[in-house]
Amino acid sequence: MYDSYIICTSPRSGSTLLCKLLGATAVAGNPRSYFHRGSIGDWLAYLKLDLDPSLPEIDHLEAIFAEALKQGRSQTDLFGLRLQGHSFEQFRDRLTLLHPAVATDRDRIEATIGRTLFIHLTRLDKVEQAISYVKAQQTGLWHKAPDGSELERLSAPTEPVYDAATICKAHDTFTGYDDAWKAWFADQNIDPLRLTYEALSADPIASLQQILLHLSLDPASAQYILPGTAKLADEMSRSWADRFLAELNTARNSA
Repeated sequence: MYDSYIICTSPRSGSTLLCKLLGATAVAGNPRSYFHRGSIGDWLAYLKLDLDPSLPEIDHLEAIFAEALKQGRSQTDLFGLRLQGHSFEQFRDRLTLLHPAVATDRDRIEATIGRTLFIHLTRLDKVEQAISYVKAQQTGLWHKAPDGSELERLSAPTEPVYDAATICKAHDTFTGYDDAWKAWFADQNIDPLRLTYEALSADPIASLQQILLHLSLDPASAQYILPGTAKLADEMSRSWADRFLAELNTARNSA
């Protein structure tokens, strides 16, 4: 039996959809990015903790992890956490402060949150992932509901503009995150449950049931759940992908 699970991923891989699905089961905790930002102050703010700033850092960390466990369990027996690739290093460093005598990252994680199922959620098509990210940054819209209403907007609406260099940079960044997760799993002797954005988006309930089975939970808990987010990809996204791949192919042939 597991005490916790961590969704190890990178942006625009379907993790928001997956977190909402898991939370909706009422048996799999409330997975969120409790350690998304780098600073302890950001973690305190996200968890709505008001602590004496003069306290030692270790006291802050102990309070932060205790509150994250409480919120991430959400009155269930299971703690859920999403870790983005760009947040992992800070998370790992703070665990080292909490458990300096523990030898490995995996052991430090399990000393903090118990026996853990690691889920590697990745997007196979890195061009589509990069385009999704660039468009979200440009338009300010990160997630929308199935009815088309906005769920998460981080800036005022603007028209997206094709930018091959920015797409290429995002592509390489996300490829790097995937490679880093794979290397870390190998280093820590972890055999994660492997999921893809493509499978999740094609059949969200099947992916949810797969996770529930690995957690020794009843897959029937997923039976009547409806996905809480909708795809943002549109004809423009497909046009950008075709253009990017054509330009890349031309550049290779000219080299």
